[in-house]
Amino acid sequence: MFHLKIKPANDADVLIVGAGPAGASAAVHLARTGLRVVLIDQQAFPRDKVCGDFVSPVSLVELQRLGVVEKPEYLQTNVIYNAAVHLDGKQLITSPFPATQGLPAYGRVIPRRKLDAWIVETAQEAGAELFEGWRVKGYEAGTEGVTVHAQQGSKQRSWRGRMLIGADGSNSIIARQLHGEVPASQYRIVAVRCYYEGVSGPKDQAGLFFSSDCFPGYYWIFPSGGTGANVGIGMLLETVPASTEHLPKLLERLIEQDPAFGERLAGAQRVGKMAGWPLSTYNGTAALVAERVILAGDAAGLINPLNGEGIQTALLSGRWAAEAILKASASDDFSQATLQTYEKRVRRELHYDMALASMIIRLIRNRGLNPVWIQALRVIITRARVDPIYADITGGILAGVEPASSAMQFRIIRGTVQQAALSLGIGAIKHTLRGPRHLVDEGMQAASSSVEAAADIVRHPGEYAQWGAGISLGLADLAGQVVKNAVAGKVAGTTSSRVGSTVEQKQTAKLRIVVR
Repeated sequence: MFHLKIKPANDADVLIVGAGPAGASAAVHLARTGLRVVLIDQQAFPRDKVCGDFVSPVSLVELQRLGVVEKPEYLQTNVIYNAAVHLDGKQLITSPFPATQGLPAYGRVIPRRKLDAWIVETAQEAGAELFEGWRVKGYEAGTEGVTVHAQQGSKQRSWRGRMLIGADGSNSIIARQLHGEVPASQYRIVAVRCYYEGVSGPKDQAGLFFSSDCFPGYYWIFPSGGTGANVGIGMLLETVPASTEHLPKLLERLIEQDPAFGERLAGAQRVGKMAGWPLSTYNGTAALVAERVILAGDAAGLINPLNGEGIQTALLSGRWAAEAILKASASDDFSQATLQTYEKRVRRELHYDMALASMIIRLIRNRGLNPVWIQALRVIITRARVDPIYADITGGILAGVEPASSAMQFRIIRGTVQQAALSLGIGAIKHTLRGPRHLVDEGMQAASSSVEAAADIVRHPGEYAQWGAGISLGLADLAGQVVKNAVAGKVAGTTSSRVGSTVEQKQTAKLRIVVR
């Protein structure tokens, strides 16, 4: 007796769960090559997404690759040419976006309701098939293919394909199944965002605000055109000691108490509800691929923990995932070993910068040392005011056009140390000129702060122990990456998450004229 084994028919070559920037951009790249793509999302488009809505210069180049910039509404979105940084209610510096080869010297504020819908439309125009309103429950991967199971109300259905991209956000079902667990709280940021109309101030200027109340974190005003703006706050979910004030209440209090923040919102009216959402930041130990499965965007934890940027890495990883799948498709080999080319690329392009950013975050999550971190921030901003190159590099890191590893350049370290010494010297002179009484008061205040910090350690020994352990792990990871770079003959700071390889930089240089 002969047994005939018939392969089940596939609904598509590639199944993509999540139609945000990562999933939808991957769909565009794949569908344009002729592959059959199914795009599945639990919501119907256009839909809202909690975000600051700022689209970085790198992201603009990726949108040019996709063709999104050709949509008529795109050119009507608000352009941001510079940013003003405020600390404790005072504006310390206003700086234009640094001019970086191959990138536009500006960003845009595009509400996610529009941006994501445009990319999805582009994917459909390329041939991808969209299924909206389906909540994915899980997947099964085997030697013959991969099957995704979903539910819509009382209805259930499945799709079968050769390959699966999990791009379903920070609470990804695909990532949870692949990893066997949810992301740890130490890799979480929580953000709250709302929209205002009647906002004053420059329309082409982003406002970034820092204070001890929200550190480690920041709050923002991103003008969206006319008198509208995206207003929000982001902060680490897990701090030492734990933060007890809820972000919506904290944002409202900062509007009332921060002079610079409140001035731009005086007389403005909030439009719609305040919305919040947790975000998963980078974890260099988490797997990004499995048999027939790739994770991209927020589902892969590709959010920069230092500035909260996620759109940029979502678009990049979507393209990288598509390129890896095309190579695997050519040999009909979708094994984990073959798909490692994608994970290696993510690590090569992003890991060093993300590891450094994570190390900084591990340090500043200790709120007991907030006076130290705020003073360090003040030193950096003060130096940037008098050193244009220093300003371009540090500002570029915050804007996402410079890798975080650029902060390790000798010029930046030297400038920071010099400014710190200068600030300390000027501070000492000021205190001396104010007389002995003032010096005694300052000494008492410093002693009181030290006693409070020591008492805090006694009250929260476990949290401080975890903080110290986290720093040790971060240093080990960073040191390992430095060694790898040295072995590979690289210099820290040359590997950039801006656009990737030298070939890509040349390609984006050609695109720049169109974007501008």
